[in-house]
Amino acid sequence: MVKTSLSHKISLQPRLVADREGLIFIILAVIASLLLMTAHAEAVSKQQMKGLDEQVQEIKSDVLEIATELNQLEEKLLYPSNTQVAVFVTLTADDTFLLDSLDVRINGEAVAHHIYSYKEIEALKKGGMQRIYTGNLRSGEHEVQVTMLGKRKGDSDLSRSESFLIEKSVGPKAVEIILSNPGQAEEVIELKEL
Repeated sequence: MVKTSLSHKISLQPRLVADREGLIFIILAVIASLLLMTAHAEAVSKQQMKGLDEQVQEIKSDVLEIATELNQLEEKLLYPSNTQVAVFVTLTADDTFLLDSLDVRINGEAVAHHIYSYKEIEALKKGGMQRIYTGNLRSGEHEVQVTMLGKRKGDSDLSRSESFLIEKSVGPKAVEIILSNPGQAEEVIELKEL
């Protein structure tokens, strides 16, 4: 009886080895197929992601175009060209004066008040021009009052106001407020039609 069970065990060993090799082959085949499916899925995912990125870029471009068109339409509706007025500010370069703020009134109504940062003052001193106001005015004569506040070299305060009359006709109107000789004995605020 002992011989039979031992011979039975010996005869089972080659079958177990074959079964084990077959099982290993099946496991390896499953792993390989999973890896291939994953690689294929990654390739599809990369293609889909590339397609999605392109679609997102197209949508962004479309949104920017629409925003530009809306801004232009808003400007046309809010400020029709026959009543539009724009006020710009320039400053002559001078290190003896530091502009703090500028107030603009048209026909007694405050239309603009701006407090200047260091960078804005530097830009104006380098020849920059700032649009401080865009609005609507009826045709006819209008009073523009400009008040500038600042400091002279030596920390003395400076406040200067000037009033001007402008004639608004049909069509857009642009005027430039020129702050010249600030900090000198004779500060000048000028208004020039553009």
